[in-house]
Amino acid sequence: MFEKIHQETFGKSGCRRIVPGQFLAVDPKGRAVMISAIEKQKLVYILNRDAAARLTISSPLEAHKANTLVYHVVGVDVGFENPMFACLEMDYEEADNDPTGEAAANTQQTLTFYELDLGLNHVVRKYSEPLEEHGNFLITVPGGSDGPSGVLICSENYITYKNFGDQPDIRCPIPRRRNDLDDPERGMIFVCSATHKTKSMFFFLAQTEQGDIFKITLETDEDMVTEIRLKYFDTVPVAAAMCVLKTGFLFVASEFGNHYLYQIAHLGDDDEEPEFSSAMPLEEGDTFFFQPRPLKNLVLVDELDSLSPILFCQIADLANEDTPQLYVACGRGPRSSLRVLRHGLEVSEMAVSELPGNPNAVWTVRRHIEDEFDAYIIVSFVNATLVLSIGEDCGRRDDALVQVYPDGIRHIRADKRVNEWKTPGKKTIVKLVYFEMDPSGQLNEYTERKEMSADVVCMSLANVPPGEQRSRFLAVGLVDNTVRIISLDPSDCLQPLSMQALPAQPESLCIVEMGGTEKQDELGERGSIGFLYLNIGLQNGVLLRTVLDPVTGDLSDTRTRYLGSRPVKLFRVRMQGQEAVLAMSSRSWLSYSYQSRFHLTPLSYETLEFASGFASEQCPEGIVAISTNTLRILALEKLGAVFNQVAFPLQYTPRKFVIHPESNNLIIIETDHNAYTEATKAQRKQQMAEEMVEAAGEDERELAAEMAAAFLNENLPESIFGAPKAGNGQWASVIRVMNPIQGNTLDLVQLEQNEAAFSVAVCRFSNTGDDWYVLVGVAKDLILNPRSVAGGFVYTYKLVNNGEKLEYLHKTPVEEVPAAIAPFQGRVLIGVGKLLRVYDLGKKKLLRKCENKHIANYISGIQTIGHRVIVSDVQESFIWVRYKRNENQLIIFADDTYPRWVTTASLLDYDTVAGADKFGNICVAEVIMNYHVGETVLSLQKTTLIPGGSESLVYTTLSGGIGILVPFTSHEDHDFFQHVEMHLRSEHPPLCGRDHLSFRSYYFPVKNVIDGDLCEQFNSMEPNKQKNVSEELDRTPPEVSKKLEDIRTRYAF
Repeated sequence: MFEKIHQETFGKSGCRRIVPGQFLAVDPKGRAVMISAIEKQKLVYILNRDAAARLTISSPLEAHKANTLVYHVVGVDVGFENPMFACLEMDYEEADNDPTGEAAANTQQTLTFYELDLGLNHVVRKYSEPLEEHGNFLITVPGGSDGPSGVLICSENYITYKNFGDQPDIRCPIPRRRNDLDDPERGMIFVCSATHKTKSMFFFLAQTEQGDIFKITLETDEDMVTEIRLKYFDTVPVAAAMCVLKTGFLFVASEFGNHYLYQIAHLGDDDEEPEFSSAMPLEEGDTFFFQPRPLKNLVLVDELDSLSPILFCQIADLANEDTPQLYVACGRGPRSSLRVLRHGLEVSEMAVSELPGNPNAVWTVRRHIEDEFDAYIIVSFVNATLVLSIGEDCGRRDDALVQVYPDGIRHIRADKRVNEWKTPGKKTIVKLVYFEMDPSGQLNEYTERKEMSADVVCMSLANVPPGEQRSRFLAVGLVDNTVRIISLDPSDCLQPLSMQALPAQPESLCIVEMGGTEKQDELGERGSIGFLYLNIGLQNGVLLRTVLDPVTGDLSDTRTRYLGSRPVKLFRVRMQGQEAVLAMSSRSWLSYSYQSRFHLTPLSYETLEFASGFASEQCPEGIVAISTNTLRILALEKLGAVFNQVAFPLQYTPRKFVIHPESNNLIIIETDHNAYTEATKAQRKQQMAEEMVEAAGEDERELAAEMAAAFLNENLPESIFGAPKAGNGQWASVIRVMNPIQGNTLDLVQLEQNEAAFSVAVCRFSNTGDDWYVLVGVAKDLILNPRSVAGGFVYTYKLVNNGEKLEYLHKTPVEEVPAAIAPFQGRVLIGVGKLLRVYDLGKKKLLRKCENKHIANYISGIQTIGHRVIVSDVQESFIWVRYKRNENQLIIFADDTYPRWVTTASLLDYDTVAGADKFGNICVAEVIMNYHVGETVLSLQKTTLIPGGSESLVYTTLSGGIGILVPFTSHEDHDFFQHVEMHLRSEHPPLCGRDHLSFRSYYFPVKNVIDGDLCEQFNSMEPNKQKNVSEELDRTPPEVSKKLEDIRTRYAF
C-alpha cells in the first residue's frame, strides 16, 4: 500500500494550460523538484529532512515566464552544486504580435537553464540559447564525479550534446533504416530513453519512433565531451517509457498493447554491428544507415497483458460455455489483435502423464516435516496405492508416514516398522477416535471416543499453528445437514463447541487461515496473522465460507457462492506464501487472498477430480491433480487477474465488428491511416529494387542485383518492426471474416489504397428472402486536417458458404463518409455525413428510399427500436427520429438539450438510451444519470455477465479498462451504498488528493450513480476506520463487506 507522506496543492485541477503539473523534474541528488505547466508557470520546491528524518517541503519558489511554451524539463546532474534544471522552451510573444506571420515562421526553440540558489533561496534564469532543430525531449547526462554533466537534446534527425562553459556542441545524426519504405522526407525522432549508470561507466538507450533502440555513449577527454557514439542495439515495440533495472533487465512500457520485460544478455560491445560517431564526416542533411534485425542483445523474459486501446467490444456466448465471453478489438496498426476474454485464472501445465487406470485420489508428502519441497506423490486407486518419487534421492533421515485404508490406520516408521490400528468391526462412521503422535514417534489413541448423533460425512483439521503442539479445532460434517466444531484442547477434548445448519448435505470441509498480514513475533520469526475460515462444500454445488472464531470456535458471517453442478470438494493449497482453497465442482475454483481482497475465481481449465498442493524446485507453489486417467502438475501464475485472454493477431487497427447470427462468425473492419495496403507495399519494394540496380555502376551490377533480391526477400514482422508510414491522407483497410473460437481467418477482402472502412452491418433485406448481406461504409481520399473527402462508397457483399465467404455484389457511391449503418425493418439506415437515409437493395446498387437533412453535424451512430431511430451526432448528443411508413418520412420528434460528443450508445428500453462521450462521461439520456469515468468510453452494451445473473451495462474504454454499471433493485440498497460512498469520501480520500465528488462531476454534476470502486476500498482500510464507518451505518465491518461482495457477485465476478 502507498502511504501519503505529504500533499501540496499548487493549482486548480483540470486541463488548464498554465497550471503546473504537465512536467515534473527532480534534481538527481533529490534536493529540489520543479513542476511546470505547458505555458508560463514553473514552481520549484526545496526538499529537506527535519531532525526526525521526516521529509519537509518548502513553500514554492516561482520561475514563471509569460508567453512561453514548455516542451520538456529535466534536472541537470551538477553533483552537489546549486540544483539546476534544463527546459526546452519557445517564446511566442513576437509571433503573437506580428500579423504578417513572418515572426511565427522564424521563431526558434531555446534551451534554458534555471538555477536554484540555495543560499539566496530563489530561482535564477541562468542561461538561454536558441536551437537549430526543433527538440522534443532532453536526457540528463550524469555529472559530479560520475560524468561530464550537461544534457543531450533529442530533436528531429539529430541528437546534440550541450553544456556550459567552453564545451562545444557535439551533434550526431540519428541513423535510419537502410531501404526504408517510409517517406524519405519524413524526419526521425527519438521518443523515449533510459539511462544506466554504474561506478565506472554509463550509457543511454534511446528508442526511435520506429522502435529501434540505440545505445548511446559519450567519449570524454578530461571533463570535455569529444564525441557521441551510437550503435544499433535491438528493435522492440514503440514504448511510452523504458527503464533499465540494476539487475540487468529492461522494462518496456509500450505505447499501445502489451508491456515487456527483457533481460539484457549482451551490451552489444563486441558484435559486428557498425558504430556511428559524431566525429565521422558527413554532408549536412545526410545520415548513417543500419539494417534492423531480430533480437540479439535482449531476451524476452515476460510480458504484461494490456488491452489498451480497446476500440470495440461485444459480449456474447459464441463458444456455448454458459458464461458469455468478451470479444475485444484492441491494439493499433500491425500490433492489433482480437482478444477473447473469459472469466478465470490462466493455468500453466507443467507436466501431464497417463496413469494405468482411473485413480480416485492424490496426495503429496514431504520426507521430513521441515523440508521445503515434497518428496513423493501418492496416487490412490481402488485396489492399490502408487508412490511416485520427485527429484533425486538423497540419503537423509525420513519422517514417518501414516496410511489410512478402509480397515484401519497404518503408521509406517522411518525404519520400515509398521504399527497398525484396526477398526472395530463393520461400522459406519458415527464415532470419532482421536490420535496423537507423542514426542517419541508413537501413535497413541485418545482414551475417550466421541459418539456422533448422525453419520459423519467429512472432517477437517486446521493446520497446527506455529509454536503450538496441536491444532485447536476439528470440523465435522454430518448427514443431518449440519457442521459441528469440536475442541481438541486436552482440557475439553472432543467437546462440541458450536454448530451450523446447512441448506444441503456437506461434501467436504477445509479450515484455512487467510487474509493475514505478515507480522514478526518477539523471537523475530515471520508469520502471518490472518483469520480462520471454515470452507464448506455442499453436495448441491454451493460453497460456503464462514469465519471461525480462534478462541471460542463460534461460526459467523457466512458467504455463499454457487460453483457448479457437482458436489464441491475442497483442497488446501499454498499461493503466494499463504493458504488458499481449491474448490472442485463441474469447474475448479480457487479461493485466495490477494492484495488484501478475497478472490474466488474459476480456473480456465478442464474439469479436475482431486488435487493436492505440490512444491518442488521448479514449481514451488504448484498443484498436482487428477483428471480421468491422467496426473497433471499445474501452476497458477497470474493471480489477481479477472480474465484470461486469447489473442488473435490482426493486420490493421480494428474499428468495428459484427456477429453473423447464424454461424457466429465475426465480420471485422480494420483501417489504418498513414499506411500502405499490401499491394502498394509490394509495388514500392519492386520500384526501390529496380532503382538500386539502375543506380549501380557497370562493375557493381551483379552485387546490386544480389542486394535487390535480398531486399525483396527480406520480411521483418511488422508487429515488432512497425509498418511503414505512408504519409497524410493515405489509408489502408481490410474486411475480415473470422471464426471466433479457433481464431482463424475464413475470408479477407483487401480494399484499395486510400479507401478507409468506417462502418459495417450485417442484415437481411425483405425483398431477397433469407440471404444475409454485409454492408461496409468506406471513405475515399479522406484527409483529416483540414478535413476534405472525395466521397464514399457503401460496399455490399453477400455472405455465402454458411457465413464463411464474402461475395462482392456492388458498390454504391455516396457524397460523404458513411459513418453509421443499421438494419431497419427489412431495409437499411445509413448515416452519410449529416444525412440520414433509408436504402433498399437493388441489382446494380443500393436504392435511396427516403432522407432526413436536419441533423446538425455528422452522424456517428444509429440505434433502432420499433419505428424509432435514435441517432447520435458527433457533437450534439442524441436525436430521436420516427419513421412514418405511409408518408415515407423520417421525422425528428425529440433531441437532447446538452451538447455531448457521443462516441457510443446502447438502448436500455423503448424510451431510454445510454451513451458515452469523448471526454469520458457516461450518461443516460433525459438526464437520468451522469457519471465521469475519466477515460474515453468506446463501447456500451446491456448484457448479463454470469449465467443466472442480472443485467448490467458493460463499458470498455480507450485505455483498456472494462467496467460495469449495475442497477439498484431496492431503495434500501441505494441508501446504504450512498452512505458508504459518503463516509469513504471523507475517511479514505483518493491518494493523489483530488476531491472525489468534483472528479466524478467533471463535466456534468454526478447524478444517480454511486462509485463502486470507491465503496470497495472499504476492505483495504485500516480496521479501526472500518469499524468507525460501519458503526455510522449501524452495521459491523463483515456485514458491510458482505453487502459489497453480494452486489458484485449478483451481476459479475
